[in-house]
Amino acid sequence: MLLIGQYDSPFVRRVGVALRLYGLAFEHAPWSTFGDAERIAAYNPLLRVPTLVMDDGVALMDSFAILDALDEMVGPERAMIAAAGPDRREALRLCALAAGAADKAVSLVYERALRGEGLAMWVQRCSAQVNGALDALEAARKGRTTPWLFGDGIGHADVLIATMLRFVGEALPGAFDLAARPALTAHAAACEALPAFQEIQQPFVVSAGG
Repeated sequence: MLLIGQYDSPFVRRVGVALRLYGLAFEHAPWSTFGDAERIAAYNPLLRVPTLVMDDGVALMDSFAILDALDEMVGPERAMIAAAGPDRREALRLCALAAGAADKAVSLVYERALRGEGLAMWVQRCSAQVNGALDALEAARKGRTTPWLFGDGIGHADVLIATMLRFVGEALPGAFDLAARPALTAHAAACEALPAFQEIQQPFVVSAGG
């Protein structure tokens, strides 16, 4: 398999971490959606990352679709999300919150890069959405006493929250008060200490795309 995209994207990184945690072999093409658009277009006409090219040549896009395919590959006993029931629904809810926060943070980065200070109304809207998601995720993590959100094993929601939080902190330093969310920051620190996170990482660069 070939994973396309740079690891400063929280979505590319979550896929890379999951691949490593699952023990699935893959190659990494750290292509930028700006600088390497033509190469990405050969696999993904949307010019977006992550893109995962499977061994049969089929290119999957969108991290949720990619992880769904990986979960199927490893089977329900190893999948990093419950197969059904309340835990699955809650994991999907938390993933949606973290993904939404990451999406809006990417929008804020693009606003700063392409429009200078950005359109004030849009910046305020995106900032409110990120803050709202961070507060909801903080409450969810604070309410758990287990090592990870759903017990003793790390799951997709754990991974995405951590990759999102690092992106927000590095791409928009000082824009959001992460110290005011101690449960989230402690959660992210626990993730970042794992070998998979140590290996699958890259400092944020503006040209990476999302």
